[in-house]
Amino acid sequence: MPEADAPSSAEALYRALVVGRARTPVFAGAVEGADGAGEGANPLCGDRVAVSLRRDAEGRVAEIRHESDGCAICVAAADLMAETVSGLDAVAIGALRSGFEAMLRDGAAATSAPQRDRLGLLNAFADLHEYKSRRKCATLPWSALSAALAPDGKE
Repeated sequence: MPEADAPSSAEALYRALVVGRARTPVFAGAVEGADGAGEGANPLCGDRVAVSLRRDAEGRVAEIRHESDGCAICVAAADLMAETVSGLDAVAIGALRSGFEAMLRDGAAATSAPQRDRLGLLNAFADLHEYKSRRKCATLPWSALSAALAPDGKE
């Protein structure tokens, strides 16, 4: 029988991914020769994210990096976002962002199984739907990514 205060599998996933990626981001830095760059900031808490990327000939993200200064949620969200969007085009990224934001707003239970599958590692943030003030921490990197994908560098 599990202990009453043992973490659930969702909590364990959160700890492993979010805390680990916040401490040691895999996609931190800047892309040399980037063809897209964007920034996002949350003046209320001080989180800041810069995203740089390079696209391949078909318009898919070939390389992406972030420079994030913020809370653990923001840094981890930027890193997991970068991993998840690698190889995708702007249309697929837009659909993924919409699904991620819906999950944050409504929770995993309201998200379809196919969408949860597409979100992959980003499902670690599912419980943030209970903490409205923390959702911006997780979505800020997506704003920077949208700006990086836009022709004028603005979301």
